Amino acid sequence: MASAEPTHSSPGSNRALFALWALFWLLMIVVALQDLYDDDKLQWWEPLVWEGSSCVVATLWLLIERRAAQRWTQYLAQPWAWFARHLVWLPLVAVTFVVAVYAIRHGIYALTSETYEHEPWLYLLFYESVKLTLYIGLWLGIIFGLASFERWQVEREQLLTLQKHLAESQLAQLKAQLQPHFLFNALNTISSLMQVDVERADRLLTQLADLLRSSLLANTRDTTSLRDELKLLTMYAQIMQERFIGRVTLTWNVADDVLDALVPSMLLQPLLENAFKHGVECSRDPATIRITAERQGDDLSVTIYNSASSSPATPSNGIGLRNCRERLEVLYGARASLELARSADGVTAQLKLPFRTA
Repeated sequence: MASAEPTHSSPGSNRALFALWALFWLLMIVVALQDLYDDDKLQWWEPLVWEGSSCVVATLWLLIERRAAQRWTQYLAQPWAWFARHLVWLPLVAVTFVVAVYAIRHGIYALTSETYEHEPWLYLLFYESVKLTLYIGLWLGIIFGLASFERWQVEREQLLTLQKHLAESQLAQLKAQLQPHFLFNALNTISSLMQVDVERADRLLTQLADLLRSSLLANTRDTTSLRDELKLLTMYAQIMQERFIGRVTLTWNVADDVLDALVPSMLLQPLLENAFKHGVECSRDPATIRITAERQGDDLSVTIYNSASSSPATPSNGIGLRNCRERLEVLYGARASLELARSADGVTAQLKLPFRTA
């Protein structure tokens, strides 16, 4: 996994910082200009020189900090270390700030033939250093907050990307497990007919080829419309009805308003396969399989009922149902469910998932 630490400050982060910086100094200049109303001896340009000189020198130090910002990025997870490595430069910043600012002020006053008067240098250095420390602490807090937010965004994007790749890999693995299981059962069905009815076996083999061709296309997508999923389900049902001719009746109760709903591709086939396996293959009596799909509020409900089922009352741990549940967990989390329920006349598999359309 790549480092979650940005190698440099992002343009968005710097834009936000310099916007706040410009607003701060604008307010400082406005406050300084108010002194004109309190002191008639002041000339209009003097407050501009005072705050302007401080702004210029402070901005130069801010630019230096921004160019060196990536050196301290690795310490964002350790705030005290991050602040310590900035504050170690405070003595140098304080001295150069005071010297540069007052040199600019003296120079401008000299150009106007005026004299710039101020407190003694020792007092001035102490006073400006204390004030500068407070301002530096404020702005370091802002810079740290912006840098930490930037790093959080990078880590969040990397985590989302990792989760997406993990989910895609997990879905691919589940599909890879399901396909051999489905193919084995279908070929086993054809094999059982080869010795007793070659013509029917040949017809089944052709239908299986068509089904596999369609399923390969369906497996290129994680989700598909219920309409397309039911087409595959119908092809599979035709193969199984050919095998159990005269022993099973299928009914389809699908509402028109759910045909465009999105469902995980090849999810319903294992459920119908279980219905044939437990409700038809293990029973000598004629069986009924009923497929129902409808919308229930914000959910899509799909049920597959089979009569005379030998399926246990508790949910099965077979590969088909296990894969279905795991795929639902990856795609929908707790929003989807797959439950098996036994009644007096059979077993119902009920699938519920969020109703979504393409």
